Amino acid sequence: MGIFDRLRNEFIDIIDWPQQDGDTLVYKFERHDNEIKMNAKLTVRESQQAVFINEGVIADVFQPGMYTLQTQNMPILSTLKGWKYGFESPFKADVFFVSTKQAIDQKWGTKNAITLSDDRFGMIELRAFGTYAFKVTDAGKFIKEITGIDQLYTTDEIGGQLKSIIATRFTSVAGSGNIPIEKFASNLEDLSATIQEKLNADFDAYGLQITKFLVENVSMPEDLKKEIFEYSHLNKIDMQKLAQLKAAQSIEIAAANEGTAGLGAGLGAGLGVGNMMANAMNQATAPQQAVASAAPPPLAAATQYFTGIDGKQAGPYDAATVQQMIQAGTIHRDTIMWKQGMAGWAAADTLSELSGLFGSVPPPLG
Repeated sequence: MGIFDRLRNEFIDIIDWPQQDGDTLVYKFERHDNEIKMNAKLTVRESQQAVFINEGVIADVFQPGMYTLQTQNMPILSTLKGWKYGFESPFKADVFFVSTKQAIDQKWGTKNAITLSDDRFGMIELRAFGTYAFKVTDAGKFIKEITGIDQLYTTDEIGGQLKSIIATRFTSVAGSGNIPIEKFASNLEDLSATIQEKLNADFDAYGLQITKFLVENVSMPEDLKKEIFEYSHLNKIDMQKLAQLKAAQSIEIAAANEGTAGLGAGLGAGLGVGNMMANAMNQATAPQQAVASAAPPPLAAATQYFTGIDGKQAGPYDAATVQQMIQAGTIHRDTIMWKQGMAGWAAADTLSELSGLFGSVPPPLG
């Protein structure tokens, strides 16, 4: 470096971080005695933020861009330094560059089994693991809450902290009872989205955001998982058919055994399962039957009459029409008639419901 370069560097500094290492989250800019000249050039690249710290206190935070450092664009540092007017002398400050790129394919998992209490399935133990991705959204918070003033901070160093936080939050959310236990076993996508939303509510305080969170597997006893699957499908199955299926399966298993004793035992077990399922179905449908029984019975069908006039069958006629025909003289006392339930044709006045109608009819003119 020539003498002119040294003189030029005495007055103008260039502060930047090429960020060659993709795993580095925080990088402290190296300066001799931490002296920075006024009008120094600060370059903050995309996916970076720059944080100035003065005597252990976080001051100004710079977003991506190129800056000429002056009191106007360092309002917090200017206040801390007591610069009431323009100040041209060098000053001391620690400069930290923070990567805001996503850190992907991070692993998480529960170290110990989580014990949950469920009203339907009792005490349950489960383990879970998966992957997540995160990024820094607020460099000032991140340094204050997580990294401190370490010279260099990588994803491996923070990985342990974040895994512990995620496992703790997952345990808390899982144990809260707000997520149905069947969702842990059968719907990992919805479970992942729910956990991610709750985690981000906490991670914001650290200046972090979980950009992707996946529950890849929830481990629980196989018999419990099978029971949960059956329970989740229960409302979608015809109970009568399910009882028949269970009974048929038991009989089929018994038939494969040797001897009639095995068949009898299997048949009894099958019938027992069928009876249990039928009872469950009856209990489930009892409220619906009670509601149905409270409804009024259907109206009785109206009586239909047929007539035999001049040797010709006519009808059917309802009661109102027959009354009109009697009053009009179309039907006489000796007109033969038939309705459902009668063994054969009979005179109209022999039908009890019609005999009274002929007394109200005036006799023929004669």
